[in-house]
Amino acid sequence: MAGDAGDGVVVRNKQVLLKNFMVGSAKESDMELREGTISLELPPGTEGAILVKNLYLSCDPYMRGRMREYYESYIPPFQPGKCIEGFGVAKVIDSTNQKFGVGDYITGLTGWEEYSILTRTEQLRKVEILDVPLSYHVGLLGMPGFTAYVGFYEICSPKKGDCVFISAASGAVGQLVGQLAKLHGCFVVGSAGSADKIELLKHKLGYDEAFNYKEEPDLVAALKRYFPKGIDIYFDNVGGEMLDAALVNMKVHGRIAVCGMVSQSAVSYPKGITNLYMLVTKRLTMKGFIQSDYLHLFPQFLETISNFYKQGKIVYIEDMNEGLENGPAAFIGLFSGKNVGKQVVHVADE
Repeated sequence: MAGDAGDGVVVRNKQVLLKNFMVGSAKESDMELREGTISLELPPGTEGAILVKNLYLSCDPYMRGRMREYYESYIPPFQPGKCIEGFGVAKVIDSTNQKFGVGDYITGLTGWEEYSILTRTEQLRKVEILDVPLSYHVGLLGMPGFTAYVGFYEICSPKKGDCVFISAASGAVGQLVGQLAKLHGCFVVGSAGSADKIELLKHKLGYDEAFNYKEEPDLVAALKRYFPKGIDIYFDNVGGEMLDAALVNMKVHGRIAVCGMVSQSAVSYPKGITNLYMLVTKRLTMKGFIQSDYLHLFPQFLETISNFYKQGKIVYIEDMNEGLENGPAAFIGLFSGKNVGKQVVHVADE
């Protein structure tokens, strides 16, 4: 299969590199854009690899952790001077891999660059559903969507009539969790950080109620106002003070799915949680999870969510930035709430 498309043509290849390990708040200056070149033909002896043209790249909060020098997690840190990576949608330009042919669309971890040679192909997936926007395969039908699906159905164990609270509710994960909860017959409240996002939650995403956490001097009181009888399910995307407030407001035998802690991403010494004793007094279940532990459910997820979308039962909102050069700013914007919906970088057309 090698050589079918590129025939050795050399083209420009812009890349986003990690310049320095990040300390404290994430800054654009910790990344830099470099322009190099790449051949559109895989080099001899490259077996089982694919050369791809990157079309869409996903901005995800977990990437911030990979930009720390000391990072103990399920995926290794980036290295200064090297191209960063993230989830993306790409088109295969050349291939020596039996699973992927020239012209296929793939999704999975790829470089933040115009073209990438991918040798770790085990978790790459061929895009089979082509009657939805390609960019949705890093959002609705990608890692964020799957995170929402697994977290809600597998971790939260929802029942019809449950009272559900979702933080960062208009983000890549939260917007889908809320809609799934409504389809399941739950009462759903979300929090977000601007008036526009609150309007979006209530009038486009179908939340029963929503509030701007930046306007609430007392989060415990705010949650008590919306959940006078308590919260059955808290889908936590932010951690910190919001998690602490939710713990106080949970019902007995409530469930908390810990998806992410974006409020802690830029904090060198995070403040501790003070209300963990509620786990005992209210017999709560609180579980952190990673979507990749549930990949056996991915086919079921794809079928369910794509059908919901095609039937008009759910919508999905993207915040699209144009050009790889705008990728660092788009990524940094995640941590100040600049994005409305799933943050995506459009690198190139097909």
